[in-house]
Order: sequence, then C-alpha cells, then structure tokens
Amino acid sequence: MALHNELGKSGEAAAQGFLRQKGYQILDCNWHSGHKELDIVALYDNKLIVAEVKTRSGSEYEEPWQAVDNKKIRRIVQAAHHYIKLHQIDLPVRFDILSLLRQSDKWEIEHIEDAFGAPLQTF
Repeated sequence: MALHNELGKSGEAAAQGFLRQKGYQILDCNWHSGHKELDIVALYDNKLIVAEVKTRSGSEYEEPWQAVDNKKIRRIVQAAHHYIKLHQIDLPVRFDILSLLRQSDKWEIEHIEDAFGAPLQTF
C-alpha cells in the first residue's frame, strides 16, 4: 500500500477514535455512493453528522481542511443526500471536517463543526 494511503487510513482511524471519545455514535465509515464517498457518518446530539477527514504529514503548503473545495463539498452533499434517502433518516444534518496533522507519533486534530452547508445548486 502506498505511504499516503497508509497515512490516510491511519488518520481516519484516529478521527473515528476522536469522535467516539467525544460521544459520537459512528454509523458508517468510507460509505460509497457510486464514485462518491462519505468518510464518517455519525449520530450526535440528535443530528446526523457527515464528517470529511483530511490527513497530512505536514502543513508546509496548506492545512488539511483547505483541500475541501467547492467540488468536494458538492460530492459530499450528493452522497449524503443518497445516504439519507436510502436509510430514511429524518434528522438535521451537519457537515464537519476533521483536519489531521501527523506530528512525530501523535496526531494534531482540528474538528471543524458545521464547516459548510449544502450548496443550493447541488444536483
């Protein structure tokens, strides 16, 4: 497995543990809708939380969360819409970003709650 794939998987596992410690109930990880993916789907505070995980080994160029651009947001929202319809979920939805930096043997985790809303012209 490529080094960046290992870093990504390790970051997603750290993000899941981080959310569980905060009391989130993880429903799905790496859920696919065609070519679109939801990194983490969870329940918290009577809301459906869709969390995008971005992992980096350094921040020389940009912070991990800065990689979530408008195209990525549209894809996440489209996949979330499919997930909600498929599972017949009737809860408010919040989109979060977990930005992870690997610092030696530790993770620096920034949890950005309500990081973005669904664009009006998503579909």
